[in-house]
Amino acid sequence: MTNPLAAGSLDGKRVLVTGSSRGVGAATIGYFAGAGANVAINFRNKEARAIKVADAIRAQGGTAITIGADLTVADAVTKMFDTIRREFGGLDILVMNASGGMESGMADDYAMKLNRDAQLNLLATARPLLAEGARVVFVTSHQAHFFGTAETMPEYVPVARSKRAGEDALRALIPELDKAGLGFVVVSGDIIEGTVTATLLERASPGTMNARKDAAGRLYNVEEFAAEVALAAVEPIPADNTRYVGDTTDLVAD
Repeated sequence: MTNPLAAGSLDGKRVLVTGSSRGVGAATIGYFAGAGANVAINFRNKEARAIKVADAIRAQGGTAITIGADLTVADAVTKMFDTIRREFGGLDILVMNASGGMESGMADDYAMKLNRDAQLNLLATARPLLAEGARVVFVTSHQAHFFGTAETMPEYVPVARSKRAGEDALRALIPELDKAGLGFVVVSGDIIEGTVTATLLERASPGTMNARKDAAGRLYNVEEFAAEVALAAVEPIPADNTRYVGDTTDLVAD
């Protein structure tokens, strides 16, 4: 799809999207770069993919750097922002996209460490670099946003519980962020076709995607959802600080 952001609309702006070597993160960073922003591509272990994304941006005349950092390692996060300070001097948009919890071989508390604890540390470490008027975007799912009030697939419970805990912890900071002139938006999306999460859910419970598509009417693809995330960083902040992407009628409690 075409870039939802106008060419040149982000000239000179500085952007970090976590988990942006592939999927929604890569598509989102591409939209920002296409609008003129200087972008930082964060990855945990997919360096080759991150370099490919950066090379594509540079080929179009954009500015992109790649930074490897496991968000659950505080020192790695500190070094990531040291690099951004050195290369860009600050940040205007922070998109908290990286998440997980369905990977095999991880500790039982990994989902909570990544989706709550690491997100709080990420924002705290970023704060000195965020200019007044900067925007922070937290990307989540309907299954996590409505956790506790709507049914969640058993395979997704650890992720949903921890993402909801992360969202709650970040929302508690909204008054403080508002006082500092920093905007905060949660982007909550339905299952996104073409993502790793969708693949894992379908593998764990065959038929999941078709069942959700029937219930919701349609599902967004990676590029469509990424466009909504990018727009959340520049459009007016909703009254409840939440941008919903996809149907929610069967998820909202009566």
